[in-house]
Amino acid sequence: MNKPASGAFQASSLPGDAVELGRIQDAWGIKGWVRILPHSADTSALLASSQWFLQPPEARFARGFSAFSGCVSVEVGEIKAHTDGLVARLEGVNDRNAAEALKGVRICLPRSAFPETPEGEYYWVDLIGLEVFNREGVHLGVVRDLMPTGPTSVLVLEYLHTVEGAEQTAERMIPFVAAYIDDVDKAQRRITADWQPDY
Repeated sequence: MNKPASGAFQASSLPGDAVELGRIQDAWGIKGWVRILPHSADTSALLASSQWFLQPPEARFARGFSAFSGCVSVEVGEIKAHTDGLVARLEGVNDRNAAEALKGVRICLPRSAFPETPEGEYYWVDLIGLEVFNREGVHLGVVRDLMPTGPTSVLVLEYLHTVEGAEQTAERMIPFVAAYIDDVDKAQRRITADWQPDY
């Protein structure tokens, strides 16, 4: 299996604010393009960046992987939306074999490189870990995930509750829409919602 051309990837340190935004799923076509599986429906950061930081696949997926080791940076030659995600041409990856050698590679970008969002819009990574309270100050949980449901997303919260004297973890879901979300305060890491614990 061919590797990417020598010098295609530059050894690099992973930025301190790096966020994993997707993975290389497979080769696309015969000219070295790769198919990207984004972790989020919002792909604006990937589309806007001309440089990506790549990491090898996680250990359980890395059998036989030899394209590079450690963290490397690569220039993005071209990228475009495709029906089932994104496709990209990375500098120095010139044929299908070289692209196939990158299967499973993790794509990261520094959070500081993300494009600014319009007022009232947020990147999913900025919402993960925020505490959610309702208008009465009742703690509803911590955002653990966002679930896309067509035109809107749903906050997936994790919270503790007591069952027969023992604390257990449970999930609560709140639509991330203006009808239910009063405020997102990233500085205070807090979301206020018009929501009751028994909904």
